[in-house]
Amino acid sequence: MHLLRRYSPAVLAQLFWAMNFVVADRVVAEFTPLELTFFRWLGAFPILLVITIWIERQHRDKWRLAAREWWVHILQAVLGMVGYTLLLYGALESTSPVNASVISALNPAVIALAAVVVLGESIRRGGVLGIAISFVGVVIVVLLGGPSGPSDLSIVPGDLLMLGAISVWTAYVIISRRLKTPPITATTVQVGLSALMLAPVMAIVGIQAQPSVEGLWGLALIIVFPSALAYLLWNVAVTQLGPSRTGVFLNLLPVFTAIIAVALGDDLTVWQIVGGLIVLAGVYLTTRPGATVPGPGASAAAAAPVADARKESSDRT
Repeated sequence: MHLLRRYSPAVLAQLFWAMNFVVADRVVAEFTPLELTFFRWLGAFPILLVITIWIERQHRDKWRLAAREWWVHILQAVLGMVGYTLLLYGALESTSPVNASVISALNPAVIALAAVVVLGESIRRGGVLGIAISFVGVVIVVLLGGPSGPSDLSIVPGDLLMLGAISVWTAYVIISRRLKTPPITATTVQVGLSALMLAPVMAIVGIQAQPSVEGLWGLALIIVFPSALAYLLWNVAVTQLGPSRTGVFLNLLPVFTAIIAVALGDDLTVWQIVGGLIVLAGVYLTTRPGATVPGPGASAAAAAPVADARKESSDRT
């Protein structure tokens, strides 16, 4: 019972983020990616605001810190909340949620690589091997993950959009290391800014969606579970387990996505399974303790461990 209570927040966070891939795949036919992004963050903001006031009540200067770092939060909102989410929902118009989640699982390895290039960290041989293995797994999923497998080697636009999405999110994570604003407060501020920035865009292009009851329920699920409750549970898990141990649970995202998708009637190909396992193996090699070390010119902030990058990368979903 103690173990269940200790590990369930991290597990449930991944389950709720997996829901975003599967549910969004079904409602993106009723909302444009822009509409779905706008309504997601507009609906999630008041919930996250309540969570922030409750969870981070001990940080009395959190709003002052956020105001001081306003330009970083605007950039983060453009990259992480608007950019990543638009690319994700755009991808789901042509690729499967399983493919999208497996490609997304590559993100910790890409973040580790970016930390080497941008932050001056060094990466050991095992980490380099892990990055290479992860990319091989993604290539397998992208080329062979369709229903026809090897008989139809093709790349759908959605897979390319997901590669763009993880690139955008990598920039988000690297920049986020500059922030001193508490994590849930930062997320809430960025979500609010995203809804605010998208509001005039929606006013110009207009709302075209005429969703069914099922579509509205799907939107509600996206707002409540992956957009609000998952953040709460993830931060509880980080508090209980620490960022390194919690980061291991990120590997459950494609697993839960596949389980939910199959339970709802989607097909799962053998190449998606093979590619997904290869990606997860590569991510493990890349992000295990000691895979990267601070470079000689790295500052204390730049030398944050890859485990923290894994922790930060979870917010993307």
